[in-house]
Amino acid sequence: MPELPEVEALSVFLRDHAVGSVVGRIDVAALSALQTADPPITALQGRDITGSRRFGKFLTVDSGDLTMVTHLSRGGWLRWVDEPSPTPPKLGRGPLALRIHLFAPDATTPAIDLTEAGTRKRLAVWVVHDPRDVPGVARLGPDALDITVDDLAALLHGNTSRLKTVLVDQRVLAGIGNAYSDEILHTAQLSPFATAGRLTDDESAALHAAIRSVLTDAVARSVGQGAARLKAEKRSGLRVHARTGLPCPVCGDTVRQVEYTDRSFQYCPTCQTGGRILADRKLSRLLK
Repeated sequence: MPELPEVEALSVFLRDHAVGSVVGRIDVAALSALQTADPPITALQGRDITGSRRFGKFLTVDSGDLTMVTHLSRGGWLRWVDEPSPTPPKLGRGPLALRIHLFAPDATTPAIDLTEAGTRKRLAVWVVHDPRDVPGVARLGPDALDITVDDLAALLHGNTSRLKTVLVDQRVLAGIGNAYSDEILHTAQLSPFATAGRLTDDESAALHAAIRSVLTDAVARSVGQGAARLKAEKRSGLRVHARTGLPCPVCGDTVRQVEYTDRSFQYCPTCQTGGRILADRKLSRLLK
């Protein structure tokens, strides 16, 4: 799933490549992606692209007083196509959800493709006058890169949820998902199962520093990359996430996993839990 660094990089990419272009034909290949009908998606046709912004993990394509907001969800992605097919795609066929044809200032005719892998279609597109008209954007907490150490401590105070759960809750803190929360907790040397409201002042400060360092490093590595390379760039910077069974690059211990029905997360016992192996509900059921 694209998280804050990748969505930020995509926003910068669109500002560099799409701003100044005129929106041409819009091909809708997955009706399930459209979350609004008024204004219709076709209202963007003939308009200049004026900007692109990021709200947490939401990405915008701005066109004057209209904004297209998209959430790529778990399997979604944005592709820049230099020479798109002139033939409209067939509805419901393949990974393509939406194609926006462009007339660029250099007389080329590229396109922006929104695609989604897998069978669970969650990619969503809204056309609104204000991004905050999108319910998910309106509910977002402060951006993870904007929060101060004192604000973070205040957000965590009294929260009885596990730290991993809090970090990925977009209503608490916007932009962090499953992968970067694993990396942040590893960098801060904190257990994913720690109770958020029980962190000491030093632990809160370490968490804040880890949020800043992990995300700013990932943004620095991602911005400037072509949209097609962002997934590989994200994977190359991960130390524990999706590295189950491999040695921790800090201490050499084996990276462990906690698996749920439709997701999992990774951690290092030595770095984060004092050597303790966290309970894995799925594994526990298999052993009964």
